[in-house]
Amino acid sequence: MTHREFAFTDRDFQKIRGLIHRYAGISLSDSKQELVYSRLARRLRATGLGTFAEYVNFLQKGHEDEWEAFVNSLTTNLTSFFREAHHFRILAEHLQKLGKSQPINLWCSACSTGEEAYSMAITAVETFGSFDHPVRIIASDLDSHVLATAKSGRFKDEAVQKLGETRLERFFIPDGAGYFKVRPELQRCIEFKRINLLDMKYPLPHKLDGIFCRNVMIYFDKETQFNILKKFAPLMHAHGLLFAGHSESFYHAAAYFKLRGQTVYELIRNA
Repeated sequence: MTHREFAFTDRDFQKIRGLIHRYAGISLSDSKQELVYSRLARRLRATGLGTFAEYVNFLQKGHEDEWEAFVNSLTTNLTSFFREAHHFRILAEHLQKLGKSQPINLWCSACSTGEEAYSMAITAVETFGSFDHPVRIIASDLDSHVLATAKSGRFKDEAVQKLGETRLERFFIPDGAGYFKVRPELQRCIEFKRINLLDMKYPLPHKLDGIFCRNVMIYFDKETQFNILKKFAPLMHAHGLLFAGHSESFYHAAAYFKLRGQTVYELIRNA
């Protein structure tokens, strides 16, 4: 067995699993013990605590900054520009149908480092042919670190090159040392907020025409998923669309959403 710097018992793991589930809805399987150890061992070093039991006690005393670091450590943030590209073609069609005559409000509910939200914004510009368009996007995440990256709009060269030369020149500015910065005229339609999907209410000022909630539900158990989807339904216009990840299905929330096709759901009209 590999020598560990800190003792880590099954009891420690179970307590941590319970904490992250209650606070963030994340369900950790037994196979995640090594991941939990490696990520939280850094927090023990940072706080100067000697055991996981001490660390759990420290959290339970209500240290808000450490709660944030705890959640940030255990969340996974894999994303890319125009991931699951068919969703953005469907979004473009949806925006065209809604037209320019009224504000269009979208929510990117697990925006990670921002690639998804900026892909939505690019789609809006390309659909309406102008940076002056009616689309407004709320982009949120639970992890404050990735949210700060998203808000900065600064990406490594390899993250943006697959967009192609035309999009790169139109929407980004070289920022030195192998980085590109999102142009402010693209960024101005996005508002970044820290939102926990387990919260009773979401701080969203307008009814939504679409929600992107992709590749985050896989971390929740079915009951948690259902409760979140139930809260989504009244936030949406009757014509609203819900975009899910390629490995996610929401059949257990059939009272609220029905599959339209290609992991895109529409609202049940009487929901």
